[in-house]
Formats: sequence, structure tokens, C-alpha cells
Amino acid sequence: MSVLVVGASGFVGGELMRVFGAEAAGTYHRSPREGLVPLDITDARQVSDLVDRLRPKLVIHPAAQPNVDRCESEVEESYQVNVAGTRNVAAAAARVGARFVYFSTDYLFDGAAGPYPPDAEPAPLSVYGRHKLEAEEAVRDLVADHLIARLCGVYGYHPDGKNFIMGLIAKGRRGERMLIPADQWGTPTLVENLAEAVKELALSHHVGVVHPVGPDYLSRIEFARLGAEILGLAPDFLQPVSTAELGQAARRPLRGGVDNRSTQALLKTRLVGAREGLHAVKRRMEEYQP
Repeated sequence: MSVLVVGASGFVGGELMRVFGAEAAGTYHRSPREGLVPLDITDARQVSDLVDRLRPKLVIHPAAQPNVDRCESEVEESYQVNVAGTRNVAAAAARVGARFVYFSTDYLFDGAAGPYPPDAEPAPLSVYGRHKLEAEEAVRDLVADHLIARLCGVYGYHPDGKNFIMGLIAKGRRGERMLIPADQWGTPTLVENLAEAVKELALSHHVGVVHPVGPDYLSRIEFARLGAEILGLAPDFLQPVSTAELGQAARRPLRGGVDNRSTQALLKTRLVGAREGLHAVKRRMEEYQP
């Protein structure tokens, strides 16, 4: 099967390229990577030309503007990337008859009653959440053969990356204070495990919303303390605070996260918990040590 990963230079996209291997072609926008094709998803003609040329059987779309605070101030940019860009890729996939996998988020919900099942009613609090919801609706409208994979708290060892665990490692090694919201809850998800689960789901015949996330429901501070313990970092640099104290531009769903049970029932791949996932991070971190 020929596969196109749109946004392959990113954290999740890079892992998807790894699991699909030689079957996959990938794109980048601002972060060139050897072997990847440049693509601006906001340019419908450019998207159409690439998909028409490659004619993939499967299009996977992790590309996004994921900075939720920036989305609050740069609303048009968020719309063009997260909604219009997604619509461009979905429409091109539909035209060539490709199956389409879209990556969404638990920020669709207001955080009053997480973790949320796939059929929960969305109620986004932020521009980012509203735009991701609008993109989900576009995918449903444009592509009959689709998967919408909602994610939460994706982490992993990625030397050039900026995910939560990489920040934890960097600040922990320096002994630099790290403010952690104690009132935000989620379902931490190991990126390698996510990619394997998404590959299995993408190659299945299942259509609709899936939640390929970890099974544990933890507060941010609990996850941070567990990470510090497993990665051998003295925990004194972790300072629990309330979300309100952080003064972030975008509202966060406090009791967020998504429930993985219905998705796990579809899978042979086992979705791993936080402790097992963090031990995998530790092993990968040790592999990268000089």
C-alpha cells in the first residue's frame, strides 16, 4: 500500500514514517528533512498536484498548528492550517479514492467530565479546539473512508523535540524550576505506541472516531513526578501550580483526556500505560547518550 504522511517532519509524523517504512512518502513545511517533499497545506493547488502525482491509497494527516496559545492570537493562521489545510488534504484524498486518517485532540471538550468516549458531545474552550472540531466535521463530509484519531498528552524521547517529557528532562538536568499544572488531567500517550496503533487502525476497515491513547488517567503533576522518578531526576524542580496561575492565553480542559477502551477493543496492539511508556523513554534516552 502506498502511504502519504502529511506533516512527516513533526513528532508524530516522524514516528508514522518509521512504522510504515518504505511504503511511505512524507511532507514537510518549515522543517526540512532528507527524503521529504515540501508542501504548504494551505495551498489547495499544491496539495492537489502532489496527491494527484503520488496517488496514495492511504493519506495520514498529523500536520497542524498545535500551539494552542498562538492560535488564540493568530486566529486566521490557525484557521488556514487547522481547518482549510485539513480540508484541502481531505478533498485531495477523496478525489483519488484514498483512505484518510486525521489527527484530532481532547481539546474538543470542556474538561468537565473526562476522560471522554468517542461519542461524547464536543464543547471546545479555545480557538484551537473549535478549529479542530471544524476540521473533524470537514473530514466526515469529504471522505467516506476516514478515521479521526483523537490524541492527548503525546510524549516520547525526541532529541530535537519539544514535547512535555523533553522539557522535563532538560529542566530536571539543569535543576531549573518547572511549573506543572496540578489541576489538569489527561491520558498520556507514548508516541511509538501511538504510531503502531494508528498503523493497525489505518490498515483496518474501521471508520469513525478512535482514541489510540494510553489507558492511565493522571494529573500533569502525577505524570511529571512519575517521569522524574523513572528517568532518574531529583523531583525538587517540579512545582505544582493551578492552571489559573500560569496565565495562559487559551483555556485548557481541566478534566480532559479521552477514553481508550472502545479503541483498545479494536486493536491487537496493546496501548501502554504511563509507567511502561516512561521506561521505554528511558531506554531510548540511554541509546542516545554519547
